[in-house]
Amino acid sequence: MSLKPTLLILAAGMGSRYGGLKQMDSFGPNGETIIDYSLYDAINAGYGKIVFIIRDTFKQAFMDRFEPMLNGRIQTEYVCQELTDLPEGFEYNFERTKPWGTAHAVWVGRHVIQEPFGVINADDFYGRQSFQQLAQFLNNDTTENYSLIGYKLDNTLSEHGHVNRGVCQVSPEGNLTGIEECVKIARDEAGISYPDAEGKPVFLAPDTLVSMNMWGFKPSFMDYTGEVFSDFLKERGSEEKSELYIPTVIDVLIKRGTLDVKMIETDANWFGVTYPEDKPMVSQQIDDLLKDGVYPINLWS
Repeated sequence: MSLKPTLLILAAGMGSRYGGLKQMDSFGPNGETIIDYSLYDAINAGYGKIVFIIRDTFKQAFMDRFEPMLNGRIQTEYVCQELTDLPEGFEYNFERTKPWGTAHAVWVGRHVIQEPFGVINADDFYGRQSFQQLAQFLNNDTTENYSLIGYKLDNTLSEHGHVNRGVCQVSPEGNLTGIEECVKIARDEAGISYPDAEGKPVFLAPDTLVSMNMWGFKPSFMDYTGEVFSDFLKERGSEEKSELYIPTVIDVLIKRGTLDVKMIETDANWFGVTYPEDKPMVSQQIDDLLKDGVYPINLWS
């Protein structure tokens, strides 16, 4: 068993709104992807293994792209998110083509993870500080509890339109109690707000904590997710587009009183790509970080 935490990277998305595999697109001066910067930060923060959750159709392309940089630097595993990978007792309906969601994507890595692990999206830039904060939790927390890196809303907004964010509810003890998905959040001269059901603005403070899908889990998450996924399949498995998301599993565990999820607040800036129009902004932000000396120009040399 590795004494160092693992980082699981959710990279099985097809990028339908982006128009291609955005997790493989170039944003840095030497063709670096967003994943490259996450990998660099993870290695420097002390993670011991990287697990890529991908699709079989681009597994070889992923290995060809990342193995030359990672070989000798950190252990790697490539796991394909197969629709047929289901809990015992369930059979796959071959009419379904849509993946089972982010919770399933994590669960398919159960055979290669036996240590505390972090979870991130492949196409999101999380910032060095957040990787260090998550590693500190995974290395030092001796309970069965989990964690979520909470970003300040103001550090996650886009200049190119509205965004959807998981707004976090936090207890006085600093534990996550719920996540509310708020859509069409934008900033204007009146402040940061999103429209309610009647179209009236609901204002949010700039330091409101939001989830950007950066989690800290213990190996127990795999067993719990298998149980919740089984219940999900009984209720909604026949639906062609039903998905099980990480926050849904977390919500079940919190409501059951199974464990606590510690909210770890970060000052790091987050940015990501959803549409092709986002690419120049992401490239500019990376360029600014290079100019500030946060990353070397030649990341892997």
